[in-house]
Amino acid sequence: MAEITAALVKELRERTGAGMMDCKKALTEVNGDVDKAIDLLREKGLAAAAKKEGRIAAEGVVESYIHGGGRIGVLLEVNCETDFVAQTEEFKLFVKDIALQIAAARPEYLVKEEVPEDVLNHEKEILRAQALNEGKPEKIIEKMVEGRISKFYKEVCLMEQAFVKDPDKTIHDLVLEKTAKIGERIVIRRFTRYELGEGLEKRQEDFAAEVMKEMNR
Repeated sequence: MAEITAALVKELRERTGAGMMDCKKALTEVNGDVDKAIDLLREKGLAAAAKKEGRIAAEGVVESYIHGGGRIGVLLEVNCETDFVAQTEEFKLFVKDIALQIAAARPEYLVKEEVPEDVLNHEKEILRAQALNEGKPEKIIEKMVEGRISKFYKEVCLMEQAFVKDPDKTIHDLVLEKTAKIGERIVIRRFTRYELGEGLEKRQEDFAAEVMKEMNR
């Protein structure tokens, strides 16, 4: 059985627009063959951008966002296929929404596959200890841990987070929605979030609420 690496999953996702878990499952079924995985996703109707898999999303914008007089800063790259779309108001507003999401929701990673194994294992150890301290029986602890890890992903991975403007959809859902509407493949490539004094002991503030106020102006 071929190893299904994060790089393979990322490549398949970028070529099809399908979800990360769908890509991983497809690659597992076809023993890591990307071309066969594309066909499989097409057959299942999961390749939201399958007709665009040969296109390269190399245009787009780098967005910067500063909040609260310089207390929070975000740098974000979002790609599309053409400069024409990159200059449209709809695409720019979408990118701004993603920057505001990052400022408000504090994601640490783009997708689940980027979470380092040591970080994931450490989180699982904490969750197991919590379950044991709650007096849960051993036989259900692993299931509990997996359920709570899903919640962990939703907190720290941008694509898994609920969209702050519409919590009924995830950022992944939003990307697919915009891809369908705009007609080009859209890829959130990378981001960096800065917070003044991060890592230092300081007064806690509800930055998410502040950012939401700005989004609704």
